[in-house]
Parts: sequence; structure tokens; C-alpha cells
Amino acid sequence: MTSIDANLQAVRERIAAACAAAGRDVASVTLLAVSKNWPADAVRAAVAAGQRAFAESYVQEAVAKIASLNDPGDRGDCGLEWHFIGPLQSNKTRTVAESFDWVHSVERLKIAERLSAQRPAGMAPLNICIQINVSGEESKSGCAPEAAPALAQAVAALPRLRLRGLMAIPEPTTDVALARRRFATLSQLLGNLNNLNTTNLPHVVPALDTLSMGMSHDLEAAIMEGATIVRVGTAIFGERDYA
Repeated sequence: MTSIDANLQAVRERIAAACAAAGRDVASVTLLAVSKNWPADAVRAAVAAGQRAFAESYVQEAVAKIASLNDPGDRGDCGLEWHFIGPLQSNKTRTVAESFDWVHSVERLKIAERLSAQRPAGMAPLNICIQINVSGEESKSGCAPEAAPALAQAVAALPRLRLRGLMAIPEPTTDVALARRRFATLSQLLGNLNNLNTTNLPHVVPALDTLSMGMSHDLEAAIMEGATIVRVGTAIFGERDYA
């Protein structure tokens, strides 16, 4: 058993234990392996251990990795799902729209509009999560919670996109109670969006089913508050060497 294989097994056991503690079906939580800054061989090792969903944050690195792992003419059979989770600039939207299955980090309508216009017509709709700044940090990406309803309505109206839910990256903390409050904020906001009175709204927000929240250090707290996708990198691949 490789270290990545063992690490994946350990993370899956953590997810199962957290789901049991929360009274949830383990199948309701998807493990997203964050492979940014790791070579294609590390992803291959995770694939060999049964992992299929991977997340990247840097467009150029991601595209090279996807090309290495996916035969462009046979994507449907390779079974891998690629999620973009990093900040997205306007000049990179076309590449992301053409290469990924999900984008978790939409915080402005302009970015969503570009993804919509640039998503190839022959591909399935691009799954979208709106990133919310639940901790109110000025340096943190994400739209303010109070701006989410209007943005959700606008994104839901765009062609070739499928609005799925919300994503957040709260401030790092060892305070489990604080972490749970941050995640609860996102969960409550998703519920509010699903309960919108759409009678007088120009576009109906579809039923949202995704809460992308929780990482290596706090996935248990996120699952307790309803996470459906946990984004785990370090606990699977190890500490990154950013040098």
C-alpha cells in the first residue's frame, strides 16, 4: 500500500466517522482530493487507490496535469472529475470553461458570464458554486452573504452553467465551535436560497444541493454542519513544498 493509498483510506475513515456522528449517510459526502502543486504521478497514485474527483487552483498547472491524465478524445471513459477551486481571473475563464467539470470559486457575475459564453456547446453544463466570504476577512475571496441571493439569481439564468451551491474557505482556526459557526452560516445561506419566494423574482434559483466546505484540518466540523463536498489535500498528499 502506498502512502497516498493509506492516507486516502484514513481520510475516508474520518469522513465515515464524522457522518456517523452527524447521523448522515456517508454517501452524502464527496471527497475532493486537492492535487494542486502535486505532479501527475501523485494523482495517478490516488486514482489507483480509487479516487476520482480532483481539485486544482492554478490554471496552467492544472491543464497540463489534466492533459497528462485524460485522453482528450476519451474523457468520458477515464472517469475523472476536475474541479477548479482557486481565484479565477477573466483571462483564464476560457481555459477553465473548456477543461473543468466544476468551478467552486465564482464570486462575480462577470466571471460567470464569461464561463457561460466560453463553455463549449458540446460539453455538459459547467457546475458552479458561488464562493461566500463567511468570515468577513478583507483579504478573503468570496462575495458577501447578503449579496448571494442576487448573484445566485443572475448565475442561474446563464446558459451552459448549472448552479449547484455554495463554497467557503473560513479563516484557519483550532476553535471547533468557531469553525462550526462559520460552516453553519454557509449552510443556513444555502437553505435561505432554496426557500426564496420566487414570485416576483426575474429568475428562479434552482434547488441547490452542494455545500463545498471543510479541509484536512476541519472536515469533521464541516460535515456536522452539512458539507456535501470536503476539499482535502494535505491529509492525502502530504505537506506541499511551495518552493
